[in-house]
Parts: sequence; C-alpha cells; structure tokens
Amino acid sequence: MRKRYPFLFLMSVLALFSFAFTADEAGYQLGDTAADFKLKNVNGQMVSLKDYKDAKGFIVTFTCNTCPYAKLYEDRLIQLHQKYAPKGYPVVAINPNDVTASPGDSFEEMQKRARQKKFPFAYLHDESQEVARKYGATRTPHVYVLTRTGNELKVTYIGAIDDNSGDPEKVQKRYTEAALDNLLAGKPVQQATTKAIGCTIKWRGDS
Repeated sequence: MRKRYPFLFLMSVLALFSFAFTADEAGYQLGDTAADFKLKNVNGQMVSLKDYKDAKGFIVTFTCNTCPYAKLYEDRLIQLHQKYAPKGYPVVAINPNDVTASPGDSFEEMQKRARQKKFPFAYLHDESQEVARKYGATRTPHVYVLTRTGNELKVTYIGAIDDNSGDPEKVQKRYTEAALDNLLAGKPVQQATTKAIGCTIKWRGDS
C-alpha cells in the first residue's frame, strides 16, 4: 500500500498544474473572434454589439460598482468613451460580479451609480456571468478592445487601461489609448497585452 502514495501524490500535483494551465488559457486570446451577446443596460433595455451599426469596434470593459480600482477608473472610462466613441470605438461596460457575494453590485445599485456618474456609455449587467467567462475576464477593470474585420469582431488588445490606477496625473503609459491610436492609424497594436490590475471578479459559488 505504501508504494501507492507517491503515485497518488504525483497525480494530484499534475492535476493542479493542469487546472492552472486551463485557467490561464481560458477565454479569448489576441486575434480571436468575439461572439455577440445580449445584456440588460441600466436603462432597462437589452443591448448587443450588433446594435452599434456604425461602430468600428468596441472598448469592452469588465467593471463594477464596488471595487476601489474600478471606481478610480470611472472618470477615465468616461474620457475614453468621449474621445473614441466619435471615432467608432465606444465603451461598453459590463458588471459581472455575483450579487450574493457583492450586494453593492446589484442591478439597482448599477442604476444608481450610472446616474451619479452620468455614464455616457452602456453599463450592462452580466447576471449569469457567461459573458465574463467567455472573455476570460478576471479583474475589475479588465479591458478588451475589439476591432471589426468584415462581419467579425477581432480581439486586438487585452489588459489594463493605463499604468497608474491610483493617480491619473502620474500615468506614463496609456495602454488602451495607444492600442486604439494604432488601430485608427491602420497600424498593428504595438503593445497588445498588459496585466489587468484590479479586484478579482466575484464568481457565483466562490466562498
């Protein structure tokens, strides 16, 4: 019986490595085609990406009401939308947090926050968390820039908004803006992935 324990231990370790690899590889990667979705906006209307007839792409941002990092980036998200929506890249914000784990992220609280901040963009409720899981989002905020190629939306940037969550005055690298400027100039995105910094998404079933 003793000989079985090393084997069982090895299998357990391999299983953990396998799980970690799968988790890291989950969700959209650069160049993937993003599927459309339909989620409820804070105004009560159902919104999908196909509703934006003239969009060249989107700044899809997973965010929420309660995360301190998400709050710090709210004004910058508004600025991104104001700058790039007229150029064809509107912000589409999505709250994926489980309400049971984070009551402050309920749909009613989303409506209140959108009114307080006067969000000029759609703020959608991913109640089932299916969209966040499909994208592979892990943080709030977590940005995915999509670019229209023919009838498809290709993932062209994944990561952070910039390099200083705490102080917008000290930002040195505006990752999302740089990616959008590259795309609008018809150039490849120079830095297509960065590490998203923020609170972990509150998944349903997590303890």
